[in-house]
Amino acid sequence: MSTPDLTLLGPPISEDDTQKALQALALRHARADGLGMQVLNALGGSAADIMGRLPAPIRDRMEDATAEALRLAMEAAHRSRGVVGGQPGWLNRAVTTAMGAAGGLGGMPGAMAELPVTTAILLRTIQDVAEEEGFDPSEESVRYDCIQVFAASGPLERDDEADLAFLGTRLAVTGPALNALIARVAPRLAAVLGQKLAAQAVPVLGAAAGAAVNYAFTGYYQQMAHVHFGLRRLAIEANRDHDELVAEVRKLITAPAVKRG
Repeated sequence: MSTPDLTLLGPPISEDDTQKALQALALRHARADGLGMQVLNALGGSAADIMGRLPAPIRDRMEDATAEALRLAMEAAHRSRGVVGGQPGWLNRAVTTAMGAAGGLGGMPGAMAELPVTTAILLRTIQDVAEEEGFDPSEESVRYDCIQVFAASGPLERDDEADLAFLGTRLAVTGPALNALIARVAPRLAAVLGQKLAAQAVPVLGAAAGAAVNYAFTGYYQQMAHVHFGLRRLAIEANRDHDELVAEVRKLITAPAVKRG
């Protein structure tokens, strides 16, 4: 994992400022959780019910397709940085929302065609957050961390333990480690993206669902990326052990005051 330029950071921040930063990160996590509940309410059903709308052949292929999409998306998102610089979060969210509507308008074929492009934009959004937090998305270790953010599943998949587990995930920066990481992330992300496809499966009606789901997905991963890279940066700014900060923010996240409503 690369680090921001320490010469620009000054002396370690105070314990009081560290605790305030941890509280802010816990609230970001809570806001991300709330997005998924809003979408489920709008779609009218549980995540399992939504996933059941997918044709069996597509469900069976989702995991392999997701793993390949992640590999391709990582390269596409990385290459796009050489053409277009960092984008504001609202713009990425507007683009994915429009794409979700367009994909849903075409029913399942349109949603399938839109899915890999949206995955690349979501990954690019995570890279933009990494840059905003002071990390260089062109470095391999940061690119791997961006994939790790996908380990937080997604706003339609409610598993608090999985959502918290991604915070402390660390792997050696090697080619095999990247493939291992994608293999770990793909099954969970496949289930989440399958729900997204199912929500968009009905033409015309799927346009509204696709827009709503993509809006929530983009906001969710933006917030989770801020939590992930914010903790990395805070460990440097506060001169604290990263694992200790992860433990502290987990306690805050599970406290009633920051649980999703």
